Amino acid sequence: MPRRRAKQGRAEDKAAANFARACEALRRHPMFSPLYAHAHVFRWDEGIRPPDGWAVVSSAGQVHAHPTRRCEPEVWVYILAHSLLHLGFGHFQTRERPREWNAACDVFVTRFLAALRLGQPPPEMPSLPEIPARSEDALYEHFCERGIPPELRGFGTAGPGERDMLFVPEREMRWRQNIDWQACFGTGLAAAVASAVNVAGGYEPSLGADKRPLSPARRARDWFISSYPLLGALAATFDIIEDPALCGRMGISVAAVDSEAREVYLNPAAGLDERECRFVMAHELLHVGLRHELRRRGRDPFLWNVACDYVINGWLVEMGVGELPQVCGLYDPALKGESAEAIYDRIVLDLRRYRKLATLRGIGECDMLGRHAADWWKLGPGLELDEFYRRCLGQGLAYHEDGGRGFLPAGLVEEIRALSQPPIPWDVELAQWFDDHFSPLEKVRSYARPSRRQSATPDIPRPRWVPALGAEDGRTFGVVLDTSGSMDRSLLAKALGAIAGYSTARDVPAVRVVFCDALAYDQGYLPPEAIAGRVRVRGRGGTVLQPGVDLLERAEDFPKDGPLLLITDGYCDRLRVRREHAFLIPEGHHLPFVPRGKVFRLR
Repeated sequence: MPRRRAKQGRAEDKAAANFARACEALRRHPMFSPLYAHAHVFRWDEGIRPPDGWAVVSSAGQVHAHPTRRCEPEVWVYILAHSLLHLGFGHFQTRERPREWNAACDVFVTRFLAALRLGQPPPEMPSLPEIPARSEDALYEHFCERGIPPELRGFGTAGPGERDMLFVPEREMRWRQNIDWQACFGTGLAAAVASAVNVAGGYEPSLGADKRPLSPARRARDWFISSYPLLGALAATFDIIEDPALCGRMGISVAAVDSEAREVYLNPAAGLDERECRFVMAHELLHVGLRHELRRRGRDPFLWNVACDYVINGWLVEMGVGELPQVCGLYDPALKGESAEAIYDRIVLDLRRYRKLATLRGIGECDMLGRHAADWWKLGPGLELDEFYRRCLGQGLAYHEDGGRGFLPAGLVEEIRALSQPPIPWDVELAQWFDDHFSPLEKVRSYARPSRRQSATPDIPRPRWVPALGAEDGRTFGVVLDTSGSMDRSLLAKALGAIAGYSTARDVPAVRVVFCDALAYDQGYLPPEAIAGRVRVRGRGGTVLQPGVDLLERAEDFPKDGPLLLITDGYCDRLRVRREHAFLIPEGHHLPFVPRGKVFRLR
């Protein structure tokens, strides 16, 4: 008895191994790979069991193989290919006489497989009789008029008198009901033709030489290089890593990109076809080309990744590059035209919802790998790499527009062109802010304090240029300075020096200064030159900035329209500022709320 069980176990293992080898052969075949990737193949007792047949296929894309049948792998290849071709040829159609239609489709698929010479039909399957009709419709009309020949009643894969195509009601099709099976088959045919041409030209060995065909991801990259110049240079630069074990260890469910290693990770277990791989690869390359890692600037990494995904996916759907994957595709038409920064400001207001979203890497994970963005700019080689990526994308845009290769959204074109321009330094942005609020003073000639007389005419007094009477009234602004223990001394010195210099250059006579840590310390009005050199910082405790803001807004001796400049490192509470204001924070830091005023980042 134990010996019989052991023999039965070995036979079952061999049968399962033969079935697995057949599935692997179809997965590697260029023609059947797209169909197999989107279908589900079952071989267990809980599945639909054709009593005397081999397999049945449903309109939902499920292939149910008989669990106790034993045969060679070539036979299973033939049976499974027969079932998949019913999906690829679009045979799931409602006809008045379903048995005749099923028989006509079986004959058509059998002829196709015979011409393709793929696999081996089961031994008990009868030979195909000579029938003059060629297409499915012609065969269907022939069987309706003359009946199904007796030798064809057991011709399908479901056994005598059974249909091997099963319709599933739409209400029960819970998954993959929107797949265009004919488009998948067309993609496979194109890949098979390309592979045959490459084999004939000697560019790649034949499948019989134990050489795998190009995967959908590699075919997608070749398409970018040959047909899409916008991302062709970036696609040629990156290597594609398709290792399911490695992707599993790194927690990559679909895809990720490492801009430093110049690698794009695509998990084969995701089952993406070539069009979906085009979309995913373009998604990852745009992350790199648009320098989303550098633009994070202290924001939450995952939420910033989600915001960038919404922007990129909206562009790719609008451009029609590939097809949005059914898994991990963040797309919202309501966010069209929004920038990543604006979407991030909206996301942070509802963290409970957006924390549950999934990028192409997975739930709560970033698909942008590599070094922390705050440390990137400190690396010398990183600057060269950044310049290389920006140049690749800029040149790709020029080639794309010169060749008339297709539509590009205005937002994407603007971001690419903006990357080609050098960033404006923080001190220049701060100077522009001063120019917006303090226009040049109108000066008049006055004899109240005559200037030095000329040596040629010492008896004639000369007027001097002075500001007009009352021009300096209300010409001031408030500075709320974070003096907590987390503020760096060099940061304070650089910020105060810049403020003093610009105040003097814009003829600001005095500045209202308030120091804030655990309490607010009003320093009153100080001349600009005193801010830079003779101010003694008090406090160095915690960070509470709201009392300092309230002090200036309620002060009777402070102008009602005087702007505020808040200098902090970002480690503060939420602020409510009711007048014109701006923030000056260190590079790589972010505020814990959505600012309404401008933000200048000090390096």
